[in-house]
Amino acid sequence: MSIVRIAIIGCGSISLQNHVPGIRLCPGAKLAALCDSDPAALDRARQQTGVAVSDTDYEAIVRRDDVDAVIIATPNHMHAPIALAAVANGKHVLCEKPLALTGVEALAMAEAAEKAGVRHMTAFTYRFVPAMRYLRHLVRRGDLGEPYHYRSCRLQDWGKRNLGWRQIKSMAGTGELGDMLSHRIDFAHMLVGPFAKVVAAMKQLVPVRGGVANELEDWVAVLGEFKNGATGVLESSKVASGRNESWRSLDYVEINGSERSFVFMTGSWDRLRVGTVGGPGLEDLPVPEEYWRWPGSTRDPRAHDPLVAFRYDQIWEFVDAIRQGRACDATFYDGARVQLVMDAVVESAETGKWVGVGEK
Repeated sequence: MSIVRIAIIGCGSISLQNHVPGIRLCPGAKLAALCDSDPAALDRARQQTGVAVSDTDYEAIVRRDDVDAVIIATPNHMHAPIALAAVANGKHVLCEKPLALTGVEALAMAEAAEKAGVRHMTAFTYRFVPAMRYLRHLVRRGDLGEPYHYRSCRLQDWGKRNLGWRQIKSMAGTGELGDMLSHRIDFAHMLVGPFAKVVAAMKQLVPVRGGVANELEDWVAVLGEFKNGATGVLESSKVASGRNESWRSLDYVEINGSERSFVFMTGSWDRLRVGTVGGPGLEDLPVPEEYWRWPGSTRDPRAHDPLVAFRYDQIWEFVDAIRQGRACDATFYDGARVQLVMDAVVESAETGKWVGVGEK
């Protein structure tokens, strides 16, 4: 396949800020069609992209012969029906996280895509930060030693503004858990391995956002044990006053092992912190330039804002996997594994008990 023709379904800010620029920077891809159930959003996207083919009906888009793949960036409750329709029509699918509303739903998406022989990818965007890529390499090489502890802390200040569908349970499923902690659960899977059990708390601190009832949590914390015996502590908040947002806010991951400790921060895209057993403390560890962009990506790592541009390599990975006929780096199965942990977190927060991941 020389050029992968991509349709974007869901034309909100994520698509316009991340996916459209990523497609434009990928020589093997073309933005072929747009879809949004909101005619106003669809019109804005048409004006910004110049794409002529558009529709408010995703069923019509996934049936088109001039579309090879779709990117799903809709409210969470629509991920599964759109993905299953696309897969049934032989389309490759990149879907935003969280992949679904439940682990069962996410696994059904993964199994359908695998059976159809199409490429499937979950948009775990932060995998593409150069420092995280390098940390992943170091851990796999054995530099950490035996994993002991994993901890992550994501603190942002979203104030009391209206979050639209993201504060409606039937559309989003969860709040801060699905929005932000899902990425850090994926980090834990990559760096340490699968969770065995979790105990969690979730708290809604802002009951009304922008004059509209907020149905979901603003804060979540998880204590976990991995199948290999390591421990985990994860916290994420939308209401950490004064912490700002995006890369300007705290996005911290630390792993401790028998040989070394490593610290990753999204804002420090070109360096890690590392400490060795018995050493003087944590020191800077520069990220080699070969990790500044995804393998094969033609993106200039010195162009654009490096704290944003890493996201564009996600499209490169999706398109290259399609053209090479190989699995994507973050498949629907990876998305489903995260969703199963999220299911256990919700159950634990409701019952106050430890819950086994994937157990019913």
